[in-house]
Amino acid sequence: MIQGIGASPGIAIGKSFVLPNWEWELPEQKIDVADLAREFERLYEGIRTSKSEIEQMKDELREVVGTEESYIFDAHLAILEDPVFMNEIQGIIQRQYKAAEVAVKEAIDHFVTMFDLLDDEYMKERALDIKDVGNRLLKHLLGAPEITLPMDTQPFILVAKELSPSQLAHLNPNHVLGIATMAGSMTSHSSIMARALGIPLVVGLESKLEEPIQTGDTLIIDGGTGIIHLEPDEELTERYTELQLRQQEAKHRLKGIASVRPVTPDGKEVELSANISSLKELDIALGSGTYGVGLFRTEFLYMDRHRLPKEEEQFDVYRSVAEKLAGRPLIIRTLDIGGDKQLDYFELPEEENPFLGYRAIRICLDKTELFKTQLRAILRASAYGDVKIMYPLISSVEEVQSANALLEEAKRELVAEGLPHRSDIEVGIMIELPAAVMIADMLADEVDFFSIGTNDLVQFTLAVDRMNDQISHLYEPYHPAVLRMLKTTVEAAKRGGIHVGVCGELAGDIRALPIWLALDVDELSMSANSILPIKERLLCMKQQNSRRLFDDIMACRTSEAVKQLLHDFNQSVEREATTGQHST
Repeated sequence: MIQGIGASPGIAIGKSFVLPNWEWELPEQKIDVADLAREFERLYEGIRTSKSEIEQMKDELREVVGTEESYIFDAHLAILEDPVFMNEIQGIIQRQYKAAEVAVKEAIDHFVTMFDLLDDEYMKERALDIKDVGNRLLKHLLGAPEITLPMDTQPFILVAKELSPSQLAHLNPNHVLGIATMAGSMTSHSSIMARALGIPLVVGLESKLEEPIQTGDTLIIDGGTGIIHLEPDEELTERYTELQLRQQEAKHRLKGIASVRPVTPDGKEVELSANISSLKELDIALGSGTYGVGLFRTEFLYMDRHRLPKEEEQFDVYRSVAEKLAGRPLIIRTLDIGGDKQLDYFELPEEENPFLGYRAIRICLDKTELFKTQLRAILRASAYGDVKIMYPLISSVEEVQSANALLEEAKRELVAEGLPHRSDIEVGIMIELPAAVMIADMLADEVDFFSIGTNDLVQFTLAVDRMNDQISHLYEPYHPAVLRMLKTTVEAAKRGGIHVGVCGELAGDIRALPIWLALDVDELSMSANSILPIKERLLCMKQQNSRRLFDDIMACRTSEAVKQLLHDFNQSVEREATTGQHST
């Protein structure tokens, strides 16, 4: 058994096909000064052909994975137009008299090495984009064929050192059961595309394998847990085959409750909404009977491109989502960059502690024109549906008041220009900092709703970076301090008479459902794939019993004790649900 990182859920069982690494035979001799012009022409022709191919790939892929995921290839086009990358190649040709393909290879190696040395996961992922684009260019300069996958054999599990978006774009999901890669992360472009394509993916195996996987090895990969079994025995294979079947049956069964109202047996209704980053995710959410969108992450509009998105571009996307929701609520979170989310074209300062630094609402209140452009786009989209605005990383009343002042300014501009919008648009904030929890009663006077971002709230409450392997075990959402933070926030919202929801990972964690029922939250917003499993459990869990359980939970001194109580309670609900009863 090998423990990797689960990057795209699902189980795959089959034989492996190991994708060979890119290897190029490059000319060693220097070129004659008289041939410099020819080398530059070869380079420019290679760039033109590569750009044409990428554009074609983007168009073909849009139909399969959705418009937003196909924007990944805008980043590849931007690299081919990047003056720094091109100047590096041209400089090597001109100063060192090297062939175009040698110059391209050296430039790739230079930037990849430079990015790999940075202690920044986002930049490491961009190194793969440079490698992908560079190898496409090399392929044309050398006249080399693409590495092709077997198409005439049984479906296989693809194994690779790393998998670029270009390679993934050429995969036929009918031939590829699953994917395992040595490098990669949950947020890489390949992971995003694998999830959109519905292909199970496990990444981060580099240091976990004692022996390399060979083509023809039998594998079981679990993209949910990140576990891989190499050459499993018959009993293990049967167990996973049964689990795979159960997952498929559960998916089919859950489709039957998509249109059922999410109400507990004793009458508590909870709005089950979706967290989305793209229209593709919205389609899945609508198929799951989502109440609305509780968190629309707008970062994708700003990332993987070479300039800020204009107002019209943003307006078109926000309007499309609002129209697709057909009157259901749409909460749009304003730009949340910084920390682990960087923009290639928007230079952020290097910081000792970027998560505690210049990010989210802090950037927006500093770069007011950038912020107002987004506010105008959201306001204009509000004329097409039930659109609401949400500010992230709020720590003070002053920040809310400053953001709302800019919002009022944007409204006045739109009135002057005769552009339709809702003047009474609802405004909310994310509660994700302990400071916001401690003044939640004051903040409730300023806004129409709260949405608790549990990911950051846990991280900041416990001072634990969950991406740090040495201390990630201390990242504990069921810590008594976190539970007290949640209770304080919800109670402040209730006293202030405002709507309160949850949009962090805990919202979609089935174990936590009794906590949300006991606290009487109004909404849970989660990944689209979690909505139906949460609804199924909600339909057979009484709020009054959850409240009794919560009294016991609040008396617990350790997170382990909390989890044990939740486990026992959920087990009893499951048992009684299978016998057709509806009480605990």
